[in-house]
Amino acid sequence: MNYNQQTPPPYYGENYNNYHNSPQQTIETTTSVMKRVYFKMFLGLLVTAFISLFCAGSTSYMNFMLTNSWFYWGLFIAELIIVFSLSARIMKMSSATATLLFYVFAAINGMALAPIFLIYTATSIAKTFFICAGTFGAMSVYGYFTTQDLTKWGNFLFYALIGLIIASVVNIFTKSTQLDWIISIAGVLIFVGLTAWDTQKIKQMALVTPPAYAGHLATVGALSLYLDFINLFLYLLRFFGSQRD
Repeated sequence: MNYNQQTPPPYYGENYNNYHNSPQQTIETTTSVMKRVYFKMFLGLLVTAFISLFCAGSTSYMNFMLTNSWFYWGLFIAELIIVFSLSARIMKMSSATATLLFYVFAAINGMALAPIFLIYTATSIAKTFFICAGTFGAMSVYGYFTTQDLTKWGNFLFYALIGLIIASVVNIFTKSTQLDWIISIAGVLIFVGLTAWDTQKIKQMALVTPPAYAGHLATVGALSLYLDFINLFLYLLRFFGSQRD
């Protein structure tokens, strides 16, 4: 899925000064939120992996999916609806509802990604996953600990992402091998950068998030990093994936 939802900081309807904590409390809250973000993201990836493997092993499901293109587009539209719903209405939802929607999204994405197990060998998929996990982990750690303001990265990467989507759509019709390689390289670089930027953004939001909204932020943060990971994985798979005979 070539999209990444840029989520603005939630609006709390009250001045942050009402929630001011001591520096130690702020650090503890931020650490707690980030742990919840990574835990939810990890569970989301597990849901996607298991659903994808299960669907890939179902001959009837794969036949239905491959012979009915509308079904794939239906999954894609459902994912967009969930992403935009979480972005626009998360503060009106309970934390449990937002979390449930995130895992529903992860399950639908697993259904959509099932065909990769028919295209690439299991060994190359596993290899690419570990390469992606290492790259993602390194950039997320950088984004969390760096003192450099990555705001300018975000602005540049957002427009680069729009260009990537447009180029991908164009290449559906042109089917240019050279453009496909350029898109793949650009995709890797963009989502490597977005991983660091999103991590820093989530950390900054955690610093000013009241405890009552920590669960909401954890879900939004998990979704952002989940999308970064999945997209990075899919672009890396173009380089490291070995197609089946």
